[in-house]
Amino acid sequence: MSKQSEFAVLLGMNPLFAGLGEESINKIAGLCHTHHLTAGEILFQKGDKGDALFGIRRGQIRIETGSRGGKRLTMNMLGAGDLFGEIAVLDGQPRTADATAAEPCELFVVNRNDFLNFLESEPRVAVKLIGLLCERIRWATDRLEESTLLSLPVRLARRLSALASDFGADVCISQEQLGIYVGATRESVNRQLQEWRRQGIIELHRGRILLLDAGRLKAEALQD
Repeated sequence: MSKQSEFAVLLGMNPLFAGLGEESINKIAGLCHTHHLTAGEILFQKGDKGDALFGIRRGQIRIETGSRGGKRLTMNMLGAGDLFGEIAVLDGQPRTADATAAEPCELFVVNRNDFLNFLESEPRVAVKLIGLLCERIRWATDRLEESTLLSLPVRLARRLSALASDFGADVCISQEQLGIYVGATRESVNRQLQEWRRQGIIELHRGRILLLDAGRLKAEALQD
């Protein structure tokens, strides 16, 4: 299978492009090229020109932001089959966050000019994009609600459950990174993870967390 065909399959499985029909999806896929990143390599930084849409063929991309004081906040973790860069590729404005490879990655890339030319001929895609952007606003609102209203155990359980849903029961993330992800110190995260380990819900390994009982973890996520 060619890489364009693989990208067409990815597009067809994504809510943004699902239902457009094989012909339209193949046209978008035909616009793509691929780009490789090593672990820790920066794809783009906040403020960079938004000139491309990305799809992940393999690997994980960390979307994050930070302050001048050096603090980092992970906004999202994306894996194979995910698309990102939709906002900047539409308005051409600077990127609103950093994107860094959490591991070696291969990306599908569609340049902004090529994509906008396609949108002019396929207005259905523009309608789908409006729906996606509304979904992203709701997602951001949910994250804000979590950080201000929910207890740490609930926030941790929700984040781990979401990561496991996307990447499997063996979640590759450090406790420090998980703390940044949920807005808590590493020490607080470690105390809660150790408690879940004693309860047989998870196993802790260097740089990863293995979910042993996803049902109990999801129950923890519903406590508040």
